[in-house]
Amino acid sequence: MQKIILLLVVLTLNAVSGQSKKKQILIIGAFHFENPGLDVAKVNTFNVMTDKSQKELENITDKIKNFGPDKIFIEWNYEKQNNLDKFYAKNTDSLLHKDADEIVQLALRSAKKLGHKKLYGIDYNKADFPYDSLTKGMKEANQLDLLKNNEETMAYYSNSFNEKIKKQSLTELLVDYNSKKSSEDNVQWYLRTANKAGKTDNFVGAYLVSEWYRRNLYMYSLIQKLTESKDDKVMVLLGAGHTAMMREFIKYDPNFEIVELATILK
Repeated sequence: MQKIILLLVVLTLNAVSGQSKKKQILIIGAFHFENPGLDVAKVNTFNVMTDKSQKELENITDKIKNFGPDKIFIEWNYEKQNNLDKFYAKNTDSLLHKDADEIVQLALRSAKKLGHKKLYGIDYNKADFPYDSLTKGMKEANQLDLLKNNEETMAYYSNSFNEKIKKQSLTELLVDYNSKKSSEDNVQWYLRTANKAGKTDNFVGAYLVSEWYRRNLYMYSLIQKLTESKDDKVMVLLGAGHTAMMREFIKYDPNFEIVELATILK
């Protein structure tokens, strides 16, 4: 009887342990490898197609393969998953030699090495980002110090990145982009600067921030919905501004634990 009770206790503990086991989520925040110039802060393009960078990408994606994510989520409109599936089915070698985009160079390269059948698009493209209205609201509210601070912040970001690409390798840039400080800087601008913009009866700043949160919450919702019980590990590749938000959400989600890029590269 005691043996039966002990067995039941062990089975119960194992069941509880299994339920509480967190899923590992590899978060990779990236700059745009094939820079379209659409971001507010304008930066130069880092050439990832050089032999040196290609060797680094082979090493990085080998490390990702060793980590072994069951799914890879990317910054691609979730409503156009069919297009992503067709894109994924294209000749891999041809894409790797012609397309500098981080989706190809990091996500697709990793997924093919892992033998995945697809990549998962999680971007939500219907949120607003009225940056011109934001700066206009600052001017109309005579928030000259805030406007100056905003311009200086954007200039600092651009200059800092442009200096780093002269000195750092691709691997070093990506590790730096995923540091705690970089993540905090990405979030702070929205609350420290953007949210205050406008007169007391003009919430253009808060609206922009709320739309940014909405977009990222929708993206995180898709990560939650598409991560199945059988998935022990997943990977997320997004722009660094998005991954900064994902980190904030994961802090309060007991189902996930973050794995750092720097950790898997060791």
